[in-house]
Amino acid sequence: MAENERSLLDRLGIDIGDTSTHRKTITEKDITQFAEVSGDYNPVHLDEEFARKTLFGGRIAHGVIAISLISAAVAKFPGLVVLISHSSRFLRPVRIGDTITATAEVTGKRQDKGIVRLKTTCANQDGKLVVEGETEVRIYAAPD
Repeated sequence: MAENERSLLDRLGIDIGDTSTHRKTITEKDITQFAEVSGDYNPVHLDEEFARKTLFGGRIAHGVIAISLISAAVAKFPGLVVLISHSSRFLRPVRIGDTITATAEVTGKRQDKGIVRLKTTCANQDGKLVVEGETEVRIYAAPD
């Protein structure tokens, strides 16, 4: 088969079981900047005294911060990666100082469309899952 007849996913070497990761330690600045960007000023994220009185026993990061790390892991796959859909379940809170590792693992692909299904997770420094979900992306050839 000629090179141009092979699917883009094959040319990029994307296969079932492939993984990509992104790791970050969550800081106070991450939380305050996310609140500013998003407008989400929920006191459970910003007010320690308030958050101590909640079921969390202290401040927690916005859940979407962890999901953004999944986005960063997914973007490391080759080609131009475009998000189609994402779903997540939040399993544990993320706190200031936690080091989160986001992992995206290829679980399925549709060669004719360049669509890749991914199992996505975020785990803390203790290896405990904080987020799990599924993401679908479409991969295009990167522009020259």
